[in-house]
Amino acid sequence: QVQLVESGGGSVQAGGSLRLSCAASGYTYSSNCMGWFRQAPGKERQGVAAIYTGGTSTLYADSVKGRFTISQDRAKNTVYLQMNSLKPEDTAMYYCAAECRSGDWYKVLAPTEYIYWGQGTQVTVSS
Repeated sequence: QVQLVESGGGSVQAGGSLRLSCAASGYTYSSNCMGWFRQAPGKERQGVAAIYTGGTSTLYADSVKGRFTISQDRAKNTVYLQMNSLKPEDTAMYYCAAECRSGDWYKVLAPTEYIYWGQGTQVTVSS
């Protein structure tokens, strides 16, 4: 059974940092893709960052470039999202996703591309 367990969310003031973790189990972690998504109330789920677990390729949404960093620890089957210089507009439920359907790298920030999803972790940034 595939499990994606997120942790690390919380409440911070604008300008602060948080580090999210996503521990994966039950599927082939290597040579696949994993992504972080977020969804604010009343808004669609949007891609934030993605990583190719078999290499070093990463992709970011324009809104987080230069502030967020996605990384991985293959030994732990875990992906991280380091979020710096947080803004109130970063407030959302953050979800981890795994295993891309098409293998098209340029689709990795699309929610429809992913098969497995975690339960989410809340990030709240106050001004």
